[in-house]
Amino acid sequence: MSLTEHRTAFLESVAIARELAGSAAVRDAWAHESACAGMSVGGLAHHLLNQGVTVARGLSAEPSGEVIPVLEHYRRAPWVAASRAGQVDPEQNVRDDEAATAGPDAVLATVAGHTDGLAELLAAPRDPDTIFIPWQGWSLTTDDFLTTRMMEMLVHADDLAASVGVQTPQFPEGAVVPVVGLLAAVAADRHGATAVVRALSRPQRSQGPVSAF
Repeated sequence: MSLTEHRTAFLESVAIARELAGSAAVRDAWAHESACAGMSVGGLAHHLLNQGVTVARGLSAEPSGEVIPVLEHYRRAPWVAASRAGQVDPEQNVRDDEAATAGPDAVLATVAGHTDGLAELLAAPRDPDTIFIPWQGWSLTTDDFLTTRMMEMLVHADDLAASVGVQTPQFPEGAVVPVVGLLAAVAADRHGATAVVRALSRPQRSQGPVSAF
């Protein structure tokens, strides 16, 4: 079974994240403070890499749970409301920082152990073709879940690159287009479609920031 363009873009994004996290600049700054307050560079690298691991684990588990649309996912997720209120998730930061104390070699080896088989997992038949999100209690279609993980990778790859003073990696069009579409849709759901359309096409009438989160 061949992979769709969407799934191929996800695999390419995982490879880009692994390359950035394994770079000399990230390794050298592993224990330093990152651009994300309260998180080390190593913790941020672990969080970035964990997006691929999460998909591998989801595909290895049996499909279950209520399947909801991706916009409803962001309406329900508690972290979204917290983020919009200016709050961070200190427990998540602690978990990532603690995992990073194993060092870059150990973290990258663990990630490789989980994600080297992603292509086979994504190509395997799945009925229903959904992934259960245990920390939320509901499911998304596999492709919707991949989009959410690519969004996380694009955002946190930029965070990680900024943390160590290197250029943000370029992700494939097959990742950029759905991620930008997702962010625009979440932003429109939050601020209204007119505000987002103006921000993107008529800045002279912009009503201010239209951040999705």
